[in-house]
This record gives sequence, C-alpha cells and structure tokens, in this order.
Amino acid sequence: MARTISMMQPYLFPYLGYFQLIAASDAFVLGDDLQYVKRSWMNRNRILTQEQANLITFPLRRGGHLDAINERWLCDQFEQEAAQLIKVIERSYAKAPYRLDALDLLRSILGSSERNLARFAELSIRSLCAYMRIDTPIYVQSQLANTQDMDKQDRVIFLTQRLEGRRYLNLIGGISLYCPAYLASHDIELRFLSMNDLTYPQGKHAFVPSLSIIDVLMFNSRDEVKRLLECYTEIESPLLFESSASGQPQLSL
Repeated sequence: MARTISMMQPYLFPYLGYFQLIAASDAFVLGDDLQYVKRSWMNRNRILTQEQANLITFPLRRGGHLDAINERWLCDQFEQEAAQLIKVIERSYAKAPYRLDALDLLRSILGSSERNLARFAELSIRSLCAYMRIDTPIYVQSQLANTQDMDKQDRVIFLTQRLEGRRYLNLIGGISLYCPAYLASHDIELRFLSMNDLTYPQGKHAFVPSLSIIDVLMFNSRDEVKRLLECYTEIESPLLFESSASGQPQLSL
C-alpha cells in the first residue's frame, strides 16, 4: 500500500478527528512555521461544563499580525493560568469515569516549562498520542525544510515526496483547498478523512459533539479510545474541481 502522509498546524488539545488523521497516516507533519491565526483552535478549545460546550483559552503574549505559530509564546503568567484551568477541568469532569488518568496526563502536559506555542503544542500532541497508543512518526515542518514561500499545494507535494509518500490525507474540512489533478500530476493521490457520526456516554444528558480530546479521554477507556480512533471514512477527492482556494486554510495545511 502507498505510504500516506498528513499535515496539520499544531493545535492545543484538538478534537478526535485530528488524532484520527495522525493514526491513519504513516507520517504526520506539524506545520509549526505557518501563520498563527487569531481566534483559531491553535490556543483554545471546548470542554463540557454543566452539560454545555465551554470555551477554554491558553493565553498568549502579544505578537505580530503576521507571526508564525512558532513565533508566538504562551503568556508570562501561564503557570497560574494552567493551574486555574486544571481546576476548571476538575470541576467540569468531577463525575467522569476516567478523570483520574486523564487529569494525570493533563497535569503532566500543562506542567511543562516550555512556553513557545508551537513547541508546547508539539509536546502535548506527542504526549496525547503516546497515551492513546498512536505510534505514527511526527515531524516538525521547519526542521524538514524552509517551505514558507511555497504555495500550500506545492508545500504538500514537496513534504509528501520528502517523506517518500504517495498519498496525501487531509481532513474533510479542507476539501476545497486542493486540486486532485495537480497533486496527481506529481504522482500523489489526494484523499480526505471524515469522522463518522459517533457518540459516547457523557452522562444522562444529550451528547455534545466536537469537543476537545480532553472530553474523549474523560469518558472513555484507552481501549474504547482506540475504537473511536477507527471511526472514520476515507473519501476520494472530488472529480469536479477547477482551481484551489486561496488564503490560509483554517483546518488543514
């Protein structure tokens, strides 16, 4: 089978689909030198609080509008912010069946002395993957090559070939961003991953979807998480596609 490569910006505690993408790939690239996007999922996410989705944020120092993700830093008071966040999560998941293991993992991650946003996110993603028994090799884009001046499609082609890939797998949210024929002209097959409709017990209330991986780990054993990681569908790229979208994508490289 052709070697599959995937790439994403480094997010903090992203949703399950992000980790499905990593697990479904033979190699995964973190786009640490891509532009930071304000109000994106790069430094915030959602957890379950009182049966509703609640936004949590990891505060940053002030930065430039065009700064890359690896040029942004967590705030100087992050130790106190992290301690407060742990308290919020403890209260929110006081009755979750797997809270003790999940909280131990979160304390380990949030207790890191790393303050660079990209490196902190990388550390958290690696730790979460280890906990979920995802063994896909993870690479950092800026360490592979300088691709900042490349078009997103050329970047994908270059890095996929650099990692000896023949298939590029992307989350379904980026389906309009790439031209299948252009990638195929470079001998790369384009496919998309779509997370299946899924639920798991969150208590007695109606299921609240699309939350941080934190929620998944609070309510599911490691064996059940492994099953959830496999609940996706791979979709072939659409045949009718005239041109790639412009601008910085939010959900994919």
